[in-house]
Amino acid sequence: MSLNIVFLGLSITSSWGNGHATTFRALIRALSAQGHRVTFLERDVPWYADNRDLPNPSWCRTHLYGSVPDLQARFTALVRGADAVIIGSFVPDGVEVGAWAQEVARGTVAFYDIDTPVTLAKLGRGDYEYLTPNLIRGYDLYLSFTGGPTLRRLEHDFGTPMARPLYCSVDADAYYPDAVPATWDLGYLGTWSADRQPTVDRLLCEPAARVPDKRFVVAGPQYPATIDWPDNVERIDHLPPAEHRAFYTGQRFTLNVTRADMIRAGWAPSVRLFEAAACGTPIISDWWEGLDTLFRPGAEILIGDSADAVTEIITQMPEARRRAIGAAARTRVLGAHTARHRATELVAHLHEAASVRLRARTVG
Repeated sequence: MSLNIVFLGLSITSSWGNGHATTFRALIRALSAQGHRVTFLERDVPWYADNRDLPNPSWCRTHLYGSVPDLQARFTALVRGADAVIIGSFVPDGVEVGAWAQEVARGTVAFYDIDTPVTLAKLGRGDYEYLTPNLIRGYDLYLSFTGGPTLRRLEHDFGTPMARPLYCSVDADAYYPDAVPATWDLGYLGTWSADRQPTVDRLLCEPAARVPDKRFVVAGPQYPATIDWPDNVERIDHLPPAEHRAFYTGQRFTLNVTRADMIRAGWAPSVRLFEAAACGTPIISDWWEGLDTLFRPGAEILIGDSADAVTEIITQMPEARRRAIGAAARTRVLGAHTARHRATELVAHLHEAASVRLRARTVG
């Protein structure tokens, strides 16, 4: 059955400085391909307005709003009539937006947390930027980028009626191998963050300094000008999604670095993992609990826990093994982690939540 779904998310029109847009684009495009009607509502803010790389997606209706009163005045009827309304993490004025959606929507109301460990850490500090404990209990469904024990915590400690994993995914039509000579021996794609930078320094900058004849690259915005990059590390400020595939396929290996909150929570794959794997590029990653449920270490992914380990991988690994690891990771992703898989999972979760909601109302 076709669903009418309304998303209120951080951004779908701009990928600048956020990974939300990539996730929303792949998921919603897949939902549209499966016959569902999707509308995306996005707060119009200057930093995205100046960097819109997809202002009008062809596979969903997209509307910008200027404020919460503007949102309410123009889109209350839309939200009220939807089969499902999904509020994303880090939405500006997310507490007010979520409370309004819970009040006016007649269908299932879900929270899609693309930042679950960060969200829970903020709640623990009493920081209610876009979510409160009361709102969690009011959502019919909590969709989480993080699986494992975090789901039980959301249900048992925070009182959500239903917590389900909805990991990021990859658009298999956009990410695939390309038989081109590699430009770099090791690369990294990610917006700067203070808690990730020490790992980038250890696992990319230190190896670069040790092997000056190898080529390295770091792509992403907001890196401080004070960082002293080795001479053989190329910097790219912002790389739009349309250029991601060429970036991955231009590397012999790619580095995955995880936020500290997500390492502590575990079971929190980055979209970069699935994108790189779909391109057949071997991944060197830091370690977190649950990683081995997604990729087999040593066969589908490589674990780099030190500059020594990374240096040895990029200088000593036989080419045949490098290619085999990349191919195995691609096979794993295409079998379980494409946008089509996530869209199917999302629809199943929405139907489950609607059934539970209906039973609760009937009993009540």
